Amino acid sequence: MAKLIYASNMSLDGWTEDEHGAFDWAPPDDEVFVFITDLMRSAGIYLYGRRMYATMAVWETDVALAGRSDLMRDFANVWQSADKVVYSTTLAAVSTANTQLERHFHSDAVHNLKATTSRDLLVGGPNVAAQALVAGLVDEVALFVWPVVLGGRNPALPIDTRVDLELINEHRFGSGDVHLRYRVQ
Repeated sequence: MAKLIYASNMSLDGWTEDEHGAFDWAPPDDEVFVFITDLMRSAGIYLYGRRMYATMAVWETDVALAGRSDLMRDFANVWQSADKVVYSTTLAAVSTANTQLERHFHSDAVHNLKATTSRDLLVGGPNVAAQALVAGLVDEVALFVWPVVLGGRNPALPIDTRVDLELINEHRFGSGDVHLRYRVQ
C-alpha cells in the first residue's frame, strides 16, 4: 500500500501564506530545491486544492520557467510526469496534462488510490491536507520550516484536530530552514 505524505512549507509560527496570501517568503536555494525535487520525485500522484494547484501548474504552463536552470528543468519534468487530482468546487477546468478535477474530497477514493498504486501520494495545500489528516489517511508529514515569523494566514496544520507524530528524519539546510519528517501514529 502506498503512503500518503503531506508536504508543506511553513513559517516558524505555522503559516503557509503571508498576510496577503503570498507564498514568496520561502524561496528555496539550490540545496533545498534539490531536496524538494527528490521528495516530489518519490510520489506518483499529487493531491491539491485549487490554490495550490494554481501555484504549481506554472511548472507545466510556463515553459520559460523550466528553461531557467537544470534544477528547474528537472523539477518541471518531475511535476509534469506525476498524475494530479485537484479538489475544487469553483475551478471550471484544469490546465495541465495528467490532471483530474474532483468537486469534493472523498476519503474512500483516496484510500483506494493508496491501495492500488505502487508509488506514494503527496498532498499539497493545507486545506486538503487537513481533510486527509482528519480522515486518518496521512501516513507521514514532511514540513519545511522557514526561519521567518509571518503572522500570516492559512495554517500548515489543522488547529482543531489532534494528530500524534513520531519524528523519523530531520535535515538542516545551510540557509537556515529545516526539513522535519514525521510518521503519523
